Amino acid sequence: MKRNWQILGRLVVVSTVLVFVLSGCYCFKETAVKETPPPAQEKAAEAKAPAPAPAKKADDAAAKAKAKALYEKQVAEAHTFAERPIHFDFDRYNLKPQARTILDELGAWLLKNQNFDAIVEGYCDERGTAEYNLALGERRATAAMDYLVKLGVDADRLSAVSYGEENPVDPRSNEEAWAKNRRAEFNVFPTSWYK
Repeated sequence: MKRNWQILGRLVVVSTVLVFVLSGCYCFKETAVKETPPPAQEKAAEAKAPAPAPAKKADDAAAKAKAKALYEKQVAEAHTFAERPIHFDFDRYNLKPQARTILDELGAWLLKNQNFDAIVEGYCDERGTAEYNLALGERRATAAMDYLVKLGVDADRLSAVSYGEENPVDPRSNEEAWAKNRRAEFNVFPTSWYK
């Protein structure tokens, strides 16, 4: 009899466990089905998603237009420095006060506009050998570049090149023409043009 009670007790425990397990599985399946919407409902939910606000698109377009206008202004300002060469005395590469004034303006502009770089081009008049004039043009360009570096412009943003007696502004052979040709010019351009 005791044995019958043990078997009966075990059957009650097993049946209770089975009831809980089966009811739990049923609830789990039912929950899983409820959480996954049918494909038609997914598409409807995607279709109901709010479209980007037109105001945001207008703000983006306005910001792009403003950035483009600023960039075009910077390029125009950069070109003005090409029209303002500095000049040197015969067989010299030291900077005159007028040259320092122009370099001060260029240096301040480059410090303000970090997305622009510059090439300093050195030139000479026709007197002297081609080799000597190339070396003198290099010293002139380097003197201007070094001055800009002292103003705080990063040396990596600058380079110097010499053209010697090539590309004269005035091809005549007189003192007036030679004075114009002893110069350094500036080619200021956006960094993005070569990087």
